[in-house]
Amino acid sequence: MLLAATLPAQGYEMADLGHSTVDIDIQALLGAFHSDRGYATGAAETRRYRWQEGVLTLGAELNPKESGLYGRVSTVGTATWGDGDAAGFTSGNERELELEDAFLGYRNESLGDPGSPWRLDVSAGRQPITLGDGFLVAGDATSLGDALGEELDRGGAYYLAGRQAFDRTAVVALGREGWQGQVAWFESDNPAQASTEMAALTLSHDHGSGLVEATYLRGLGVDEAEADEFLAQRDGMDVYSLRFEQSLLDEAFSLRGELAHQRKDSRENAWYLEPAWTFSGLPGQPTLSLRYSRFSEAWDPLFFGATRGYGTWFQGEVAANYAGPFNSNAEVWRLGLEGSINESLNLGLLAYDFSSRDRVDQPDMGGREVNLYVEWLPTEWLYVSPLLGWYAPDRSAAQGGTQLGDDDTSFYAQLLVGVFF
Repeated sequence: MLLAATLPAQGYEMADLGHSTVDIDIQALLGAFHSDRGYATGAAETRRYRWQEGVLTLGAELNPKESGLYGRVSTVGTATWGDGDAAGFTSGNERELELEDAFLGYRNESLGDPGSPWRLDVSAGRQPITLGDGFLVAGDATSLGDALGEELDRGGAYYLAGRQAFDRTAVVALGREGWQGQVAWFESDNPAQASTEMAALTLSHDHGSGLVEATYLRGLGVDEAEADEFLAQRDGMDVYSLRFEQSLLDEAFSLRGELAHQRKDSRENAWYLEPAWTFSGLPGQPTLSLRYSRFSEAWDPLFFGATRGYGTWFQGEVAANYAGPFNSNAEVWRLGLEGSINESLNLGLLAYDFSSRDRVDQPDMGGREVNLYVEWLPTEWLYVSPLLGWYAPDRSAAQGGTQLGDDDTSFYAQLLVGVFF
């Protein structure tokens, strides 16, 4: 699939309306990529791949100083150059400029009793929607190119995923004293997602040192002309999820987890458990984390995305984007060590072990991967992130896996540079 790259929010105040401001922003993200191998998850050939991607976003926002109307309108340009990505989802010839955000909302933080006010947030239009930490839904980010057919072309920039907004949405959120409920409706216009339409209901409670959240998703329909047999099952699908986060021992230890169940033509399950320890007494306050995640054989990964940086929920830069598994038919162990040199420089090391549950009727996407990355913000408007990766599949494509040519360890490298105003 892809990694949704998120830049720090910036903006230039264009007008002060008294109760609100009108801000404009510009975000540009460029990526250069190299992969020693191609992967038979798309239409890739047996050779090295070198390509570049770009995303340019121009936006204007209405921001209330307290309560009131808010909104955003933006346009995004995406492009891919060079060989196209290592999975063959883009050709390198993609160029597209489209409307991205176009929504209007109303927010009130102090409804009712001043001592215990309700919070209300209502919005509608084209906008991204994220549920929880993105295990199920984190925007409509899949951005294929023309390599698999013009009907799937969404403008390329497959890895950078510059397009996040659902085509049509309506959201109502109401909260009070740590409790929040949300009702959402969203419809995709993405042919790779069969233009799926869904409704969501969430209820969460934040008790200070953690939270518990329950989610229900209902599939309302797909475009039958775009849907294959797998995606067609989203029409009428029910998804139930229970998620938690908890901090312990003066916030040095944290525990996260989520259990989700899908009812469609079959009954599918996915879950993860992630303990982490922060060494607050050491320089850089490094965090050591271990995560186990499991996805049943026909689990539909829906609209998962990156919400907490590298590794969530795109597990392994090579595996998650090109080789697979794509959060389905898989068991994944992830070991992470991440810390800061200073306020502007972060380092991370992530190691993965993948295994496929069904290796007979589906490709064997087992293997191991190591990613070493740096995130550097030298100024308030510049972001630089180099990453190196080593991916070792259990099998080549000829042996029932996905890596083309052989099952040797493949080297992968990328460099992301972002500017934002």
